Amino acid sequence: MTDPRYSRLADLLVTYSMALKKGERVLLDMIDVPDEFVVVLMRAARAVGAIPIVEVRHTRVNREVVRDTDPEHATLVRDLEMYRMKRMQAYVAIRGSANANEASDVGSDRMQLYMKALRPVLDQRVNRTRWVVLRWPTPSMAQAANMSTEAFEDFYFRVCTLDYRRMAQAVKPLERRMRRADRVRIKGPGTDLEFSIRGIGAVPCSGLRNVPDGECYSCPTLRSANGVIQFNTPTLYGGTKFENIRLELKNGRIEKAAGSQEKKLNEILDTDPGARFIGEFSLGFNPHILNPMCDILFDEKIAGSLHFTPGQAYQECGNGNKSAIHWDMVLIQRPEWGGGEVWFDGELIRKDGRFLPQDLQGLNPGRLK
Repeated sequence: MTDPRYSRLADLLVTYSMALKKGERVLLDMIDVPDEFVVVLMRAARAVGAIPIVEVRHTRVNREVVRDTDPEHATLVRDLEMYRMKRMQAYVAIRGSANANEASDVGSDRMQLYMKALRPVLDQRVNRTRWVVLRWPTPSMAQAANMSTEAFEDFYFRVCTLDYRRMAQAVKPLERRMRRADRVRIKGPGTDLEFSIRGIGAVPCSGLRNVPDGECYSCPTLRSANGVIQFNTPTLYGGTKFENIRLELKNGRIEKAAGSQEKKLNEILDTDPGARFIGEFSLGFNPHILNPMCDILFDEKIAGSLHFTPGQAYQECGNGNKSAIHWDMVLIQRPEWGGGEVWFDGELIRKDGRFLPQDLQGLNPGRLK
């Protein structure tokens, strides 16, 4: 018997996140996802008249694909993937993994080569299709969240099938404020950072791109960020876990990066010139996600958090920065994590993780749940 929660999640992805229509082609990119859910998702797409194309991948195989890649191989993969992606109107990626660190022993040079080669495919997907990405719950994710497997699965489906239409209404005032804002200041333990988002715009995220969701993002103007930011959550990038990352910025550029795995941290930030500039600034507010689990699709939505992102800027709301990396680093500002403040043009917008202006209080956890 198929878990009934599968159908609820598939319906959300097909009718809301991607809003598939009759005759549209959608790529279902499935990595370590149960066959039962893939079948349910295919049927949901066909029920609205869409044409699902299915790709089934496995994390351990993906590691081997990248481990000994070379320019000829990576270019061939790019060309094949690009041909297919250009024929899609929509894309959904669901990624499970028994081991979040599966790629930790892949050389940085190979990872960078492969990511650079495949960047045009990612740009095609992000800029030319209606897309949504999400994880699949696994025992390793439950372990990272310090939960039993059953409890984590309950948490996962509760978070992923949240009433995102309600969230979409609640986030509108924050979007308007971010669009009007010029100067942003972030303060907290070890953090005092200022930058401008003037003219950049803002994008509210409520289940149309990521599931789970719950953020509104903008982007610093390219050379405006000055100061220091100390992140208080671990982050996983390229299969390696980093902790206590501290960035010092001058005129938009990361001049100094410190933390655990410092050598590898700086190798990643030296991938290309754009990797040391910032491609995103976002405020997170999913009421069900409270603690980090080293999975960025969850961690960047933590209630009372923000993330600041070295690397590639989004085309729809960015500063033009180009890079092969896009690394969301998360700072939680709720009191139990040390607190902190977010200011827009001299007005205190959020203190210790709670929005203060009346028009933004609908984003606080008690109102969104």
